[in-house]
Amino acid sequence: MSIEAVIREMKDGDAEQVIAVWHGSGVARPWNDPVNDIAFARRNPHSTVLVACLSGQIVATAMVGEDGHRGWVYYVATDPRHQGRGYGQAMMLAAEKWLADRGVWKVQLLVRGDNAAVKQFYEHLGYHDTKSVCFQKVIGSTDT
Repeated sequence: MSIEAVIREMKDGDAEQVIAVWHGSGVARPWNDPVNDIAFARRNPHSTVLVACLSGQIVATAMVGEDGHRGWVYYVATDPRHQGRGYGQAMMLAAEKWLADRGVWKVQLLVRGDNAAVKQFYEHLGYHDTKSVCFQKVIGSTDT
């Protein structure tokens, strides 16, 4: 990172800033309620939301969790005003460390098919396309 930031797990009062980073960077989707996603990630020790703080402001995020077999990373995002400074890479390294500290040795993430720039970012970090197909079925409401 060109400017030193502190990476830590998010706190209760961070939600508004985290959501602003998600919206500002374009990772938020209208069908995913960010408040529910944050609450779900923080409800047990198997997942969390990591944040990079610079002068008291959250400038980057990564949601990370493990399912007992693999680690997963979501919502890797950097505030557009701070992009290009290495925060995305720092968040991925922090997510990988969080998983490794729990004995997880394999990291998975999903990238939208039309997002070529992000594919290149992850390839630069050593990730590769597994040529897998992701299926989904919504089985219940996420309303709290």
